[in-house]
Amino acid sequence: MLPFVMGGVCHAEDITIRYNGAKAKVTQTVKDSVKVTVDGAKVKIESQYVAHKLTLRLTGKSDDGQLELKTAGKAKVKLDGLTLTSQEGAPLTLKNKKKVEIVAGKGTKNTLTITACTDTANHKAATIWAKDKLLLSGKGILNVIATGDGCRGIKSKKDVTIEELTLNVTTSGDNLGEKPFGFGGFPEFGDGEMPDFGGGGFPPFGNDSTRQGGFPMPDFGGGGFPPFGNDSTEQGGGFMGKHKYVASTKGIASKGKITINSGNVTVRTSTPGAEGIEGKEGIVFNGGDIDVMTTDDAINANATIEFNGANVTARSTTNDAVDSNPPGGFFMPFGGSNNQNSDPAIIIRGGKVYAWSQVGSPEEGLDCDFSPLVIEGGQVFSVGGGMGEMPSVPTNNTAKQPTVLLIGLNIVKDEPVSIYDGNGKLLDRITIPFSLRRSASLVTSPAFKVGSTYTVKTKDYEKTFTLSEAFTTVR
Repeated sequence: MLPFVMGGVCHAEDITIRYNGAKAKVTQTVKDSVKVTVDGAKVKIESQYVAHKLTLRLTGKSDDGQLELKTAGKAKVKLDGLTLTSQEGAPLTLKNKKKVEIVAGKGTKNTLTITACTDTANHKAATIWAKDKLLLSGKGILNVIATGDGCRGIKSKKDVTIEELTLNVTTSGDNLGEKPFGFGGFPEFGDGEMPDFGGGGFPPFGNDSTRQGGFPMPDFGGGGFPPFGNDSTEQGGGFMGKHKYVASTKGIASKGKITINSGNVTVRTSTPGAEGIEGKEGIVFNGGDIDVMTTDDAINANATIEFNGANVTARSTTNDAVDSNPPGGFFMPFGGSNNQNSDPAIIIRGGKVYAWSQVGSPEEGLDCDFSPLVIEGGQVFSVGGGMGEMPSVPTNNTAKQPTVLLIGLNIVKDEPVSIYDGNGKLLDRITIPFSLRRSASLVTSPAFKVGSTYTVKTKDYEKTFTLSEAFTTVR
């Protein structure tokens, strides 16, 4: 079938694409500046228009269709009851130079699926792939499904913003393979050489929970040192047990920053190395309800992760629930620097943060890699093993809201954990869907006050404690 070509200058709703099985029908208003090519159910649009925001409407169903959109200016893609599956390559490929907004129409259900990915060299192995900024919004539902090996859910080379939308992201394919992991199991440092630790060697190993001038000696269970490094595709235990996955099937991945302002976001991944939400330049949760469950880190960034008002549940079955690796984090102790000079790894100002790692030590609910953890507000209940039962914790200076570390709490699957104040008032009750013996749990509540007494209860455990200072450890 020969390609079908037409163009047009666009106004209001510029282009409508109706998918119908193996075909797509394109309607547009006036010819000029916009080139449209149709081959079956595969549509390519190239727009040179800059002053006007190109607006597209997509509807219908195809089991082998795509849209490739290349724009010089901004664009809006309206999804109006769209079911679009691609048998190879991204159903939505956005080669945008300006921000593109994908809008799920009010009351509509839209599903995008990718079943195979071979374009890993160009990193377009995702259900939605964007070259520049991406805004996902609307009062409808958008299901993003990646079933192919090496296929991600959403991938952007720039910032991603989510608001209003009900967004469900699921990946289920395998990774395409593994790469060697640097020199002797260490991560590579540019030239492949070992890092320079300032001639001081390893720091003294102590039990200072503030992590200044050293770090507590962890119990690695005979497996060597834990995994570390800033490559979010890494996973495994010990220096020689590292893995670097090729095209890991992440949920939402951005080389920029990810911001969630509102809406309902659910992310599920099921293969090693597949983070749920990964923002290389940081993640900001301003509002909405976010539920992430993964095998690898549920939430991961190479910069600060901020919780400002969202209700977040992050669960990992084999790694950290929330993992931040800001510059100057893990290796700062090796150079003898004070970790308080690095950027905060995690800042919690409001909302609810339930961060659960079910694998045990050394993985954590909140992992800061020796960079500051700042708690200014919010309801927090983390579950994890920590490094030798001493996870990432705030200090008396960074715990602006009183916080307690409960060491040795026995988590029993589906049995509630309750926190009461001194008058018996219930402050929080969490039911955790897995068991973990002797967890290290970081807990805080807006109701916490220094000098007051509280009680934590489970089915077979009860502990009363007093918050003696801003950050208190209870064994």
